[in-house]
Amino acid sequence: MTDIQVVDITPENIVDYGVCGYKDAKKHLELRKKIDWVKEYYPKGLKIKALLSKKGGYQGMLEYIPGKFAHRPVEAEGYMFIHCVFVGFKKEFKGKGYASLLIDECVSEAKKSNMHGVAVVTRKGSFMARKDIFVKKGFVVVDKAEPDFQLLVLKFNQTVPNPRFKDLNASLENYKEGLFVLRSVQCPYTEKNVNAIVKSAKDKFGLKTKLVDLTDAAAVQNSPCAFGTFCIIYNGKIISHHPISNTRFENIIKKMQ
Repeated sequence: MTDIQVVDITPENIVDYGVCGYKDAKKHLELRKKIDWVKEYYPKGLKIKALLSKKGGYQGMLEYIPGKFAHRPVEAEGYMFIHCVFVGFKKEFKGKGYASLLIDECVSEAKKSNMHGVAVVTRKGSFMARKDIFVKKGFVVVDKAEPDFQLLVLKFNQTVPNPRFKDLNASLENYKEGLFVLRSVQCPYTEKNVNAIVKSAKDKFGLKTKLVDLTDAAAVQNSPCAFGTFCIIYNGKIISHHPISNTRFENIIKKMQ
């Protein structure tokens, strides 16, 4: 791993390194919003570890935060909570143990901070890590949410309660009629395609979209979708649990109508 360096992304250097593949703050509104979000939550314990290669550049990251401020609909106070982890824009960086290295950094810090353990939401579908890498590190599944989300934990103190998903169905009751797009700037990808989706909804399907910006951790924790930072709801039914293209949105609505 001599070619690899783990760098702490801070409010001071995030413009230099970027995040989630976005590097140009002048060009990308997504990155500008993410920078503001990092400035807000960094003092609250947010950490972003970037995986840098001398040859390949930015090749991965892991983001985590104390569970009190988790941007997922979970109860995880006292735990360190992993939002996301990925490795390998280029294939040669996959399967090298780098994701495990990043997770170890989080676990080490959680222990030093005397937390109960480390928690993470995974899924079989797209846009989130699968559980496999975490199971190998000793994490166990303690809760599940539809359609394929799982909440895992690595506990340091076995006497404390497990983290758990909040009542997602109760939250969904607030979105029974109409089209809703819920999003948080925690995930930069929640900006992309939304304007096109809103326009298509109006022009092609006669639907007025209610855009709900989840402005803080508390709002995200009351989301009806286990992904938390993005979902599309139509007449009380979640039709996308993660950011999608406008084409995908149109195909979903056509099938429903």
